[in-house]
Amino acid sequence: MINLSSFIAFHARRTPDRPALKYRGEAISYAAFDARVRTVAGWLAAQGIGAGDVVAVLMKNSAAFLELVFATSHLGAVFLPINFRLSRDEVGYITGNAGARILIVDEELAANAPSTGIVVLDEAAQQSLTQLAGDAPPAPMHACAPSDLMRLMYTSGTTDRPKGVMLSYDNFYWKSADQTIALGLSDETRLLVVGPLYHVGALDLPGIAVLWHGGFIRIERNFEPESALNAIAEDNLNAAWFAPVITSAMLTCPTRGRYDVSSLQWAIGGGEKTPELRIRAFSEYFRNARYIDAYGLTETVGGDTFMEAGREIEKIGSTGRAIAHVGIEIRDEDGKALPANVNGEICLRGPKITRGYWKDPDKTAAAFFGDWFRSGDVGYLDDDGFLYLTDRKKDMIISGGENIASSEIERVIHELPEVREVAVIGLRDARWGERPVAIVVLTERARLELPALTEHCRARLASFKVPKQLIIRDSLPRNPSGKILKRVLRAELERSE
Repeated sequence: MINLSSFIAFHARRTPDRPALKYRGEAISYAAFDARVRTVAGWLAAQGIGAGDVVAVLMKNSAAFLELVFATSHLGAVFLPINFRLSRDEVGYITGNAGARILIVDEELAANAPSTGIVVLDEAAQQSLTQLAGDAPPAPMHACAPSDLMRLMYTSGTTDRPKGVMLSYDNFYWKSADQTIALGLSDETRLLVVGPLYHVGALDLPGIAVLWHGGFIRIERNFEPESALNAIAEDNLNAAWFAPVITSAMLTCPTRGRYDVSSLQWAIGGGEKTPELRIRAFSEYFRNARYIDAYGLTETVGGDTFMEAGREIEKIGSTGRAIAHVGIEIRDEDGKALPANVNGEICLRGPKITRGYWKDPDKTAAAFFGDWFRSGDVGYLDDDGFLYLTDRKKDMIISGGENIASSEIERVIHELPEVREVAVIGLRDARWGERPVAIVVLTERARLELPALTEHCRARLASFKVPKQLIIRDSLPRNPSGKILKRVLRAELERSE
């Protein structure tokens, strides 16, 4: 039977006492979680939810969040997680566009939700939704088809209104199978979930696929470096997905030496080109773990490439090679395949890739060259098939008629010991069309001025690539996967000019 709750029920029969997840100190066995899923599904059914209905959640990480993931599937309904950092208007647009039948909201986030048609969860309900069920009987499992819609996930809307990415059961199961091969997932996988579950990174990389195998998930409600490190030590966690900002925060945590993190075997990174210094710092602290650079999209349920063990430094700057059932080609603007080592648009094909965008046939059609999905990212494949992410198309700087990849400049600036984070964008320029501008977050007590930056870059880059302006900031805006939101920086700086 195709349903997410079917593998929870399977493990509940075979190993009922085995812990499935832990949240705020409470370990929940597979038998207990199976019972919760059926009870919460019964509660949803009592609210009028059935097969095909959209169940939206505006929630931080919790046990209740995962109960809803599986209970929604149990009914054959469609799960819609929403970024809790969005405004009320943005949340209203998404729920309206998706046609959500119900919106379930954490109490602390209620101000960001529309004022009607919501269910508000207090702290006790976040621990488990079963207490809301009352006399509602547990619901029977709905038999879904592989092509049925399992989830809607709205992109962050980097160019306009968010788009609803349609993810089916076959997308999820092919993704999980491929990650099993690439990562060696098993019932011994013990995963730290510290990123937000509304995002594909935390939910799917590898996320709930660990429960498919009968493994264990520890859920942290919010990311705090010390809490994350303590979780690894306390529960002997051996796997994780870290957004770049999470990795940086843990590696610079002043108290990191207090925690035994020797159980960690691997952590998936990605979201941007990972500097060599960060990879080396990761290996020095997490001595038994490898840092796995990766590339993926919401539209592909994450994880299309993974760096292979032992190739990290040899292929520095690469996000690895394609997983078993994903094809990658680099294509030009007309959709023509390009040879190795030539930059173009990264295009992907395979059974884990979305069939398109919710209620938007025009954007769906524009997102494909035939059956090849157009990522909107620029990169190239080397002679060995390793993918190198060069830039987002819209982040390409055009100065004096020359195309400048901002990531190339960022790589050079990252070499400076004073630099913790950097983003390079193009701002309007009367003479050149655009000029490269570096926005930098410095390490503690460091100083950096434009002449020193210019001298460093001129020794490593063509003159037209050298930033003409340096801006020092305390932080950079990022989306949930850790990618720097250059459109936000660009808008802020253009307004100030």
